[in-house]
Amino acid sequence: MTGPQDPAAAGHDRLRAGHADRDQAVEILKDAFVDGSLTRDEFDARTDRALAARTCADLAALIADLRPAPARPAPAPAPPVRPPGAARRWPLVRAAADASLCLFLAFAAVLTGAHFDPDGFGPHQAWANLFFFPAVVLVITAFGILANGAATAVEQRRARRPLPQARPPIRG
Repeated sequence: MTGPQDPAAAGHDRLRAGHADRDQAVEILKDAFVDGSLTRDEFDARTDRALAARTCADLAALIADLRPAPARPAPAPAPPVRPPGAARRWPLVRAAADASLCLFLAFAAVLTGAHFDPDGFGPHQAWANLFFFPAVVLVITAFGILANGAATAVEQRRARRPLPQARPPIRG
């Protein structure tokens, strides 16, 4: 049984309040202020009285009318930086294969244009120009794919590298 009739509880109320007891009471008051249970003036007055309290009973009287703060939900675990299956393996090899396909298609476009217009490329050869522009776009795309693959490979290599250990500060 805990209450005024309980000798253990009555003995605790007569104990002198320590710094930790006062700090705990101030934290409860802060939570109540943040929750809106106390106004600024009430918070200031109760905090001053908590810091000046001599016994645990004085502290208990300051926080007796406050409802306990609701339990805060535990923060959700942070998602992994990268899902394990999302990282592409061998990004430079894959980029080289994709760029090779683009270059092959560009070469095929140039050969097709030359087949339709055997006189060669020029400002008046409409068929040759029709195939020349997609070939240029495919070559530019191939270089873009290679650059992206190289950047991804470098990024993955840096991510696998262990982080440098922090050195403790030198105290002198």
